[in-house]
Amino acid sequence: MQIDPRGPRFAAWLTSAVLAVVLVTGSGWLLAAQAVVFAVGALAGLRWSPYGLVYRHLIAGRLPRPTELEPAAPPRFAQAVGLVFAVVGTVGYLTGLTLLGIAATAAALAAAFLNAAFGYCLGCELYLVIRRITPANHSKPANTKGVTA
Repeated sequence: MQIDPRGPRFAAWLTSAVLAVVLVTGSGWLLAAQAVVFAVGALAGLRWSPYGLVYRHLIAGRLPRPTELEPAAPPRFAQAVGLVFAVVGTVGYLTGLTLLGIAATAAALAAAFLNAAFGYCLGCELYLVIRRITPANHSKPANTKGVTA
């Protein structure tokens, strides 16, 4: 599946804003809500992500068609990485391990802001690194012609 690269960047701006508010307020519940947004994007796909829906219905129609599309898999993986950080941060805030909540939220904010401001998606890059170092499945069915047991 190919996507408009402006959608994930828009989502990164919204995510950055939410994570900044979490850092200022220390709200584990707001971070939990952001974790749900990440979970929908990672599990159901970017098309169904709440921020993706906002982009598609309120923003995309007002913009010219994108000149290039990108694969959905790297940004979807990035949503899963964001989910991990958001869950860790939520657990930190809600269990009184505030420094853990702050550290996880700050890391997620740094990644989201890099994507929003500069178009550099850390989760996407991690996806590509994993794809490069993971051996491709080149297994073929064994040739059983002429083999006797």
